[in-house]
Amino acid sequence: MTAAAPIIVTALLGDEDLAWADGLRRAHFPPERNVLRAHLTLFHHLPPSGLDELRRLLMREVRFTIAPAARITRLLSLGRGVAFGIDSPGLAAIRSRIAEAFDPMLTPQDRAGWRPHITVQNKVTPAEARELMAELSKEFEPRPLRIDGLSAYWYRGGPWESIGDWRFTRSGRSPRS
Repeated sequence: MTAAAPIIVTALLGDEDLAWADGLRRAHFPPERNVLRAHLTLFHHLPPSGLDELRRLLMREVRFTIAPAARITRLLSLGRGVAFGIDSPGLAAIRSRIAEAFDPMLTPQDRAGWRPHITVQNKVTPAEARELMAELSKEFEPRPLRIDGLSAYWYRGGPWESIGDWRFTRSGRSPRS
């Protein structure tokens, strides 16, 4: 039943960046456990009872906020995986406004400090994770990351079910060539 499923909120990555990150995820995530595309999670578990309010908040954010600039700035070791660390004060501000609206209903995970990242490997042995970290470190350079909007999904224990995408109507940067 839809009402019983928690809601996940992510940043909607630009097509080129999604293809790049998802290609790395498909190459390095255990295939039997890789049921999602690459993603940048803002909230892991918002209450289903807040769906109408969440839709209003997401619509307002994309309509009245300039698409936030973002950068992939570092590699992160997850112990049993590897992720790209993201810096985006604009996206952090959006997340903060949504968190404020849902404050009494946030889970401990969503209330804790937000560490924005895109996971490209997880659930492998620590040795495999160290190997990929070393491989990616050889050629890693910080790079821009395009954020085109916000997305919400139902979480039912497997692949996420889309609720919707909300795209920014105002851009503060020029498109990639």
